[in-house]
Amino acid sequence: MEKNVIIKTNKLCKSFSNGGVLQHVLKNIDLEIYRGDFTVIMGASGAGKSTLLYALSGMDKPTLGSIIFNDNEITKMTSDELAMFRRSSSGFVFQSIYLIDSMSVLDNVLCAGLLTNKNKKEVVENSKNILKSVDIEESLWNKFPNQMSGGECQRVGIARALINKPAILFADEPTGALNSKTGKDVLDTLTKANDNGQSIVMVTHDIVSARRANRILYIKDGEIAGELDLGKYIPHDQERHQKLNDFLVSMGW
Repeated sequence: MEKNVIIKTNKLCKSFSNGGVLQHVLKNIDLEIYRGDFTVIMGASGAGKSTLLYALSGMDKPTLGSIIFNDNEITKMTSDELAMFRRSSSGFVFQSIYLIDSMSVLDNVLCAGLLTNKNKKEVVENSKNILKSVDIEESLWNKFPNQMSGGECQRVGIARALINKPAILFADEPTGALNSKTGKDVLDTLTKANDNGQSIVMVTHDIVSARRANRILYIKDGEIAGELDLGKYIPHDQERHQKLNDFLVSMGW
């Protein structure tokens, strides 16, 4: 069955000036991201992973090329139009979680929801349901971020990113600052969201995290060097683990 394209790029380029020297970080990338997929972007440090993620999400503008996101060419939007589009169409989970320390867990999620929905009663109900879905217990809702573990805070960050029902959830190294146990909890949360139909694009350097994806994109020197179809995630699947390892070795990982 033909997959439904949600993001399509054409000749995507991103360059930066460093001391008067032009550095080409992304080079003529033609790419399709499919609805319902859990796509992971991997590559060596400096290969352009996060730059690509920020461009796809509309958080950064490319130097050249186009991005069609949900039938909208976001590369032609003004800054204000892009900000409005991001609020309604994408969610972003950062490695540094960026919860508001002076707000409770519930208010952090509620604040994001009110950006697109002014019906506070409805947003409160949605926020509570989202927090339950990412396994944040009601006893934690009135706590502040500094009273919680890193893994709990990151799951709240995922809830905040999901509150406006985004077409795609973007995640940049979401387990990078977490230990293996709390990292697994966050990956379980993302996997559960994907199982429920949420499209996800995640950057990671971690093989354990990458195994959660059904599609791996490997970027090298600003270009897509290869991709791997892993199929649906199955826990403790050694064949899947070996297939990913072999692919990464072939890419020069």
